[in-house]
Amino acid sequence: MTRLSLANLPEISARATVPAYRREQLSPGIVHIGVGNFHRAHLAVYLDDLFSRGEGHDWAIIGAGVMPGDEKMRQALAGQDYLTTVVEQDNDASAARVTGAMVDFVPPANHAALLARLADPATRIVSLTVTEGGYMIDPATQAFDPHHPAIRRDAENPENPTSAFGLILRGLSLRRARGVPPYTVMSCDNVPHNGAVTRNAVAGLARLFDPELAQWVTANVAFPNAMVDRITPATSERERRITSDVFGIEDAWPVFCEEFKQWVIEDRFTMGRPALEKVGVQFVPDVTPYENMKIRILNGGHAIIAYPGGLLDIHFVHESMEHPLIRAFLDKVEREEVIPTVAPVPDTDLNVYYDLIVRRFLNPKIGDTIRRLCLDGSNRQPKFIVPQIRDRLAAGRSVDGLALESALWCRYCAGVTDSGKAIEPNDPNWERLQPRARAAKDNPGLWLEMEDVYGETGRSATFRDSFAAALKHLSSEGTVATLKRYLAG
Repeated sequence: MTRLSLANLPEISARATVPAYRREQLSPGIVHIGVGNFHRAHLAVYLDDLFSRGEGHDWAIIGAGVMPGDEKMRQALAGQDYLTTVVEQDNDASAARVTGAMVDFVPPANHAALLARLADPATRIVSLTVTEGGYMIDPATQAFDPHHPAIRRDAENPENPTSAFGLILRGLSLRRARGVPPYTVMSCDNVPHNGAVTRNAVAGLARLFDPELAQWVTANVAFPNAMVDRITPATSERERRITSDVFGIEDAWPVFCEEFKQWVIEDRFTMGRPALEKVGVQFVPDVTPYENMKIRILNGGHAIIAYPGGLLDIHFVHESMEHPLIRAFLDKVEREEVIPTVAPVPDTDLNVYYDLIVRRFLNPKIGDTIRRLCLDGSNRQPKFIVPQIRDRLAAGRSVDGLALESALWCRYCAGVTDSGKAIEPNDPNWERLQPRARAAKDNPGLWLEMEDVYGETGRSATFRDSFAAALKHLSSEGTVATLKRYLAG
């Protein structure tokens, strides 16, 4: 076994693809906030591909973080020269590659060092992956929440911010004062209209203490919307062991992902961009149709299979897909309720796209877990499920399948599987969700009164009736019998 490092790349190259460029050939052009598995399987991989073509060497990544847990990642990557082993697993084959697009990582506690990087004219893009729940928005309305504690804290201390958006804004303010053009702020998170949401957070914060700065941000800073896609599970000892046993590489934090990846982004950048179209990125005038397709069919699909899987004690995603009732439930809801809500997408057959999603969900090598898909429903449901319910209600169409999905989430949050096993807390709002879910057994409407999740949709009589019926059957008959009842029509 060989420890991952720059010095050991020649030896590792016999077992994995390694960068076709040298570290000294790179200079930083991107600061990325939130260095997690998805970032290292997505943006970092696309840049690694571009660098290996001999192009874009002035667009290397400086990693950064604002959460205490980011220091653990920094230390792991610093100990291996900021290299990452990415194991790409198709249904039939696996391959390992080492990526080297990151050249440094600012310690999370060193805000002064991060601001120096943000103010540096060499920084032309600031990208971020801070999770769906990290954007300081009201989940029900998707509007910026000026009352969020982190936002209030930064508004009161604009020269000493601590949140990602406060730091981004402070960096922009410093550049403005010094006559340096603003960088592009590029969200890589799975959030509808992620660029607009990021702009609302940065400009919304500025508006709380400096309206003129807010106007400048809105008028001068680019926030391109993007659709990002690659299934990337969390790293556990399983992934470390496979990296070691199969590929002979000792990596403190390898990344496992599917072979498929996609990135569609609006071509709006203030200080240029790397030529990522040469390595498969799609640059488009409007990302909305692609984003809507992915969020509803893929992310909505994940939610549809997650909660019945969790209630039936299923561990892996592919195992949930192999359960005949869950697979049939997914097919019925997708084809009857989800796909009909998706507007046409250029050069895309939505049914073919769905078939690709099914193949990806069935991939047994990814090791993606049902628990990961069930995580953070209070932030994901308002983005991936509730808008579809709202659209179908507005069109006068049935929502029985999506109502059952919502009832399954409620039943999961009660904290006990159908077999009686305890479900460990799996949502930032678990302490609020669990007692409400348990009370909803006798009063289903109580669950739909969560304004931050359902908003106006929760007051629809049609939806409330469908939800109540589904939750009643889940409570009295269990998941299997309820799925059979739904599938029987």
